[in-house]
Amino acid sequence: MEENLIVTLKEASVFQQKTLILDKVNLKIHKGEFAYLIGKTGSGKSSLLKTLYGALPLQKGKGNIAGFDLKTLNRKTIPLLRRKLGIVFQDFNLLTDRNIQDNLHFVLDATGWKDKMAKKNKIKEVLEKVNLSDKSLKMPYELSGGEQQRIIFARALLNNPAIIIADEPTGNLDPDTSDDILILLKQLAEAQNTAVLFATHDYRILENFPARIIRCQNGRILDEENFLV
Repeated sequence: MEENLIVTLKEASVFQQKTLILDKVNLKIHKGEFAYLIGKTGSGKSSLLKTLYGALPLQKGKGNIAGFDLKTLNRKTIPLLRRKLGIVFQDFNLLTDRNIQDNLHFVLDATGWKDKMAKKNKIKEVLEKVNLSDKSLKMPYELSGGEQQRIIFARALLNNPAIIIADEPTGNLDPDTSDDILILLKQLAEAQNTAVLFATHDYRILENFPARIIRCQNGRILDEENFLV
C-alpha cells in the first residue's frame, strides 16, 4: 500500500511565519481516496492545504505529496509539483476578460503544453467530463455559480492530477448546487482514481455524502477513527 500513498506527513509542524498552527501532524492519503478536512475557522485547515501545495514551507518534520519532498521544495520545483495537483478554491478565480476555452488554454500554456491539437482535445475532454461542452465560448459572467465551479473542476483536471485539493469549493453555492458539485467531484475522482482532500464547513455535506473525516482541532490533526464526539 505504501506505493499508493499520495500524501504522507510524519511528525510535521505547520507554521504561518513563526506562529505554530498545527503540531505533530501524521497523515496518509492513498491514491483514489476521498477525505474531508474539517475544523473551526482558524483551526489550521487552510494552512495545512497551503503546506501541501507549497505556499507555506514545511519547517519541521517530514512530508511528501505526489512524489515531491515538501522539505526541499524551491522556486523551480513548486511549479512542477502544482502540475501534479488540482487546486480548487471557494472563489472561482476565472479570468474575466476571456471565454472559458481561453481560460483553459491559459492553464495549459502556463504548464508547458505546446501541441495545439493536444490542447484542443484536452479542453474538449475536461469540458465533457463536467457536462459543459456547450459553454466553451461563454464568458465567465454568463455562467451560473454552479457552472463556474464546474469549470474550476475542469481546469483542475487538465493535467491529470494525482490529488485534488479543494478549499471550501462549495462555500458560495446553495445546498442543491453544492450537492451536484460534490457528486460530480466524487464521480470524477473515482473515474480517474484521483485522491481528493476536501475542506468544508458544511456538515450537511458530510451527512449526505459520508467519507473519511480529518479534523483540525486544538493544534492537532485527528482522524475520525480516533476522534470522540
